[in-house]
Amino acid sequence: MDLGVAGKTVIVTGGGSNIGRAISLTLAGAGMNVVIADIMEDAAQKVADKIVADGGKASVIKTDVTNFDSVQAMVDKAIADNGGVDVLVNNVGWTYDRFFLEKPLEEYDKEINLNLKSNIYCNRAILPHFIEKKAGKVVNISSDAGRMGEFREAVYGACKAGVIALSKSLTREYSRNNITFNCICPGATIPMNDDEVSSISIFSEEGFGKGITQEKIPEEQRAKMSKAYPIGRMGTNIDIAKAVLFYASTLSDYITGQTMSVSGGYSMVD
Repeated sequence: MDLGVAGKTVIVTGGGSNIGRAISLTLAGAGMNVVIADIMEDAAQKVADKIVADGGKASVIKTDVTNFDSVQAMVDKAIADNGGVDVLVNNVGWTYDRFFLEKPLEEYDKEINLNLKSNIYCNRAILPHFIEKKAGKVVNISSDAGRMGEFREAVYGACKAGVIALSKSLTREYSRNNITFNCICPGATIPMNDDEVSSISIFSEEGFGKGITQEKIPEEQRAKMSKAYPIGRMGTNIDIAKAVLFYASTLSDYITGQTMSVSGGYSMVD
């Protein structure tokens, strides 16, 4: 099936590790030119090198997504270097689980900056380009914590709820310019094994998910956590990456302002 993404350019913020790494590899495996915008330049470069070694296209732009000037410079360079950008994936996020009253105030600020302000800044920087070309797709990584609330994630959940509201509002304002804004909400997600997944093998005839490991979470704990998921297992980074690919593809051209939980039925929100 032609997903209509081959040759298109995507920016993935925080694309050098964890879910962002899986997104970068998956989109590259589908034929996209991946620009990894990450403050951790060394980690991002390793992902870009892996993509290139597998026959794909990737580059790295060191970016502090909590600083608007850094974000705007990144977007401008991505456009100049690639002749334009087609998709933005706002993946950066961070939390440290604590009860609300146990968090120091500076931790509130860090969560707000990384989870909400970064999303606002990246959307603000890319939208003039998308409006000018009358095309663009934005995929915002939110969280089930932003849909239903979670223990020890009050500020994080508030920020992720804000990402959902931002996406809906931007849809009302700018989707007439042929720009779509959609959110993906992961649940608890298991990281992939850094040594096993290549951008090509992810999108091969062997199917998605090759190289996923659950070894980083003890089996007893994993089994206990999995009981909360109707599908019977916890999610992996590739589960999230597949959903991103869907929203980046032409399959989603008539879908905008939507929020999709990718969490095995953990969150069932109307």
